Amino acid sequence: MAMMPRMELRQGQSLVMTPQLLQAIKLLQLSHLELQNFVEGELERNPLLEREDVSEGPLQAAADSAHAADQESYDRAESLNSQEGMETRLGTGLDNVFQSEQPTVARLDSSGADSLPIIGGAYGGSGGSFEEGPDGFESGLTADVSLHDHLSAQLDLAVHDPAERLIGRHLIDAVDDSGYLGEPLPEIAERLGVPVERVEGVLRIVQSFDPSGVAARDVAECLSIQLRDRDRFDPAMQTLVANLHLVAKRDFAALKRLCGVDDEDIADMVAEIRRLDPKPGRGFGGSAAETVVPDVFIRAAPDGSWLVDLNPDTLPRVLVNQTYHARVSKAARSDEEKAFIAECLQTANWLTRSLEQRARTILKVASEIVRQQDGFFAHGVEHLRPLNLKTVADAIGMHESTVSRVTSNKYLICSRGVFEMKYFFSAAIAATGYGEAHSAEAVRFRIRQMIDDEAPADVLSDDAIVARLKEGGIDIARRTVAKYRESLRIPSSMERRREKVAMAMGSR
Repeated sequence: MAMMPRMELRQGQSLVMTPQLLQAIKLLQLSHLELQNFVEGELERNPLLEREDVSEGPLQAAADSAHAADQESYDRAESLNSQEGMETRLGTGLDNVFQSEQPTVARLDSSGADSLPIIGGAYGGSGGSFEEGPDGFESGLTADVSLHDHLSAQLDLAVHDPAERLIGRHLIDAVDDSGYLGEPLPEIAERLGVPVERVEGVLRIVQSFDPSGVAARDVAECLSIQLRDRDRFDPAMQTLVANLHLVAKRDFAALKRLCGVDDEDIADMVAEIRRLDPKPGRGFGGSAAETVVPDVFIRAAPDGSWLVDLNPDTLPRVLVNQTYHARVSKAARSDEEKAFIAECLQTANWLTRSLEQRARTILKVASEIVRQQDGFFAHGVEHLRPLNLKTVADAIGMHESTVSRVTSNKYLICSRGVFEMKYFFSAAIAATGYGEAHSAEAVRFRIRQMIDDEAPADVLSDDAIVARLKEGGIDIARRTVAKYRESLRIPSSMERRREKVAMAMGSR
């Protein structure tokens, strides 16, 4: 059979990932802060996009009304002056008007709430103002002193040699928010072109600064500095600090043997170590902690169901300015201008639709999570059910990857606190017999409860925890209990027993 070229027509389906579709998928997994930054960038780039005007609150509306009343009084006064003559009414007409037309007071509501004076009224009165002084009220606020500034001020007083002061500034720059030196000395010395010994000498000066223990290279050095400042760094304490791993394991028998002290001394030494600050820099202003803002509100309804609402503060409000589009479209002359305007309109329409779709998807996923985990919201962690992405995806008719993106970096708030949406997805632990499977998170909670309630004379081993869980209908392996216990940062039964013994000795 001879091979010949020929043309054929074939029908098929394929998914084309356009840039708009890729961006829409990306929007799903952004946190509300990341989304706000993205929208801000689009507002700057696209002239057809504008923020949606948020309706003014009752206080601002009342203030505007009062200001309008003040302006009307002023206009009436001016009208009286112009009608009757300024010479004859300066002493009577204006005084009467201003006495009877005092600035209106705005109220938050009509229920007798405290009233607030209008700020900066038409008369320039002396009522409270947030803009007193050239820099406004913010000039009266004091910012937290950073650890870097605190150490730099001490360096200027303690070191006068310019070269050593430069070394000191580099060392201070390498100190993190916890107060530890985050860069090896040889690297600093090589960068500055000086001997390591000279850098070590300046480091000892910086380590003498307040707070005690700052610029240490590890925990042991941090504690040693603080103990020297307290004149408590004797040979026994040096040995204890050199064996902090034994302190963590509560192996007090080995510590007594190494330090050459008795039970009472070792208890006092460990207690003194625990009174020290392993993070001396945390008392100073550092990088601002990011506050978690919930994306979804969960509230109980009177009929026993749950109300699921989106947090409007996390939803950017943007509109397409059709009026401006019509005006610039008529003014466009070249093909490039028309293409640019068309692209801006397409991008603006896509963004508004994508934001609406994102909001609907978050609400749909959150509603299904609440439906699946009704027991948690009503009764607590012990009633958390096993749940995976596929279960939610099948219930709402979406793909698992979509549910995964929606639950990333999203939080909901309910009467039990703020939780990441991914918290409600937990592996299943089999039940004994034919009972219903248990959530791994609920099992962790039970393990924590058992250990918190254990008596000092009856510390539970992992095997004992397994036995108690099986009595409660949870079929679990010992290695799983050990893994969950370690994830909760709970020491082993031997370490907990040593700690309880030491606490009992210390209380005598």
